[in-house]
Amino acid sequence: MDGKRHAHHDHDRPARTEPTRRLKRLRRLRHRLVHLLTPHSHDTGDRVDAAMETSREGMRTLWISLVVLGITALVQAVIVALSGSVALLGDTVHNAADALTAVPLGIAFLLGRRAANRRYTYGYGRAEDLAGVLIVVTIAASAVLAAWTAVDRLLHPREVTHLWAVSGAALAGFVGNEWVARYRIRTGRRIGSAALVADGLHARTDGFTSLAVLLGAGGTALGLRAADPVVGLLITLAILMVLKDAAREVYRRLMDSVDPDLVTTAHATLRGVDGVLGTGQVRMRWIGHALRAEADIVVDARLTVVEAHRIAVAAEHALLHAVPRLSAATVHTDHTPVGGDPHATLHHHAPESVRAAVSVSPSRQ
Repeated sequence: MDGKRHAHHDHDRPARTEPTRRLKRLRRLRHRLVHLLTPHSHDTGDRVDAAMETSREGMRTLWISLVVLGITALVQAVIVALSGSVALLGDTVHNAADALTAVPLGIAFLLGRRAANRRYTYGYGRAEDLAGVLIVVTIAASAVLAAWTAVDRLLHPREVTHLWAVSGAALAGFVGNEWVARYRIRTGRRIGSAALVADGLHARTDGFTSLAVLLGAGGTALGLRAADPVVGLLITLAILMVLKDAAREVYRRLMDSVDPDLVTTAHATLRGVDGVLGTGQVRMRWIGHALRAEADIVVDARLTVVEAHRIAVAAEHALLHAVPRLSAATVHTDHTPVGGDPHATLHHHAPESVRAAVSVSPSRQ
C-alpha cells in the first residue's frame, strides 16, 4: 500500500562526495556505451517477441523430449513382449506417462503466448504454474505406483525371464530419462519456467525407476528373488525426495517467491540511477517465465513532473538491463519531505501493523 511507503525509506538527501559523483559518471558512460553497441529495444512488441521466443524454446524442448521418451517406451514395450516382465511393463507405462506430461506444459506455453486483455490483465503466464501443479501430482502418483508395485512383489514374488533383455531395456530407460531430465531442467532454468524444471525432475524419477528394474534384474540373476522389490522401495524413497524438490519449486512460484539477490540487485541498480536519492519498496513476481517488478524511488521535490518522470523511465530502463528475465517494471516516485506526508490520506487504508509502525516513527514521514 502507498500508505506505508514512507515507513520504508529515508527521504533525507544523502551527502554526495566527489568520488561518488565521479563513480556515477563512469557508470553512466559505461551504460551508454553498452547501450549504443548492443542492439535491443524495450518496446511492448519486442517484449512480446521475447516471451514468444522463450515459449518456442520451451515447446522445442517438450517436442524433443517427447520423441526421446516415446522411442524409449517403444523399445521397452518390445522387450516386454519378449520377456513378459511385469516390472518392465510398469516402467514402460511409467515412461509413456512421463512423455504425456508434455501435453499440459505445451498447452501452458501456447496459452502464455496470448496477449493480455481486460480480464487477464497480466496475460496467461500463470498457466505454467497450473501445469506445474499437475506435474507434481503426477510425480506423487508415480511414487505411490512404485511403492505399491514393490510391496506387491514382496508379497507375491514373480519369476523374471530374459534377464539380459530386461537389463538392456532398463538401462535404455534410465539413459533416455536422464537425458530428457537434464535437457528439461537446463531449458527450464534458462527461460525461468518452474513447471518445465518440475517436469525435468519428474523425468529423473522415471530414470530411477528404470534403474530399479536394472538392479532388480541383477539381483534376480544372483538368485535373490527379493532384490527387485527391495530396490523398488529404495527407489520410492528417492522419488519422494525428488517430489519434495519439485513441490517446493512450484509452491514458491505460486507464492510469488523470487531470489532475494534479485531484489538486492534492483535496489543497488535504482540507487545508481542519476537523480534517484533513495529507494523504498521493491516487489517482484513471476508471471509464467517472466518477471514483473514494482519499485518506489525518492527524487528531489523541486523537480518538475517531466523531470521526475524522466528519472522514473531511466530507473525502469536500468532495471530491465540489470535484472534477468525482467519484462516490465512500474516505478513510483516519492519526493523529499515538503510539508506534511503526501500519503496521509491513505494512512487509514494501511494494515494495522503498518499504521502502528508509522505512528511511532513520525520523523520518517
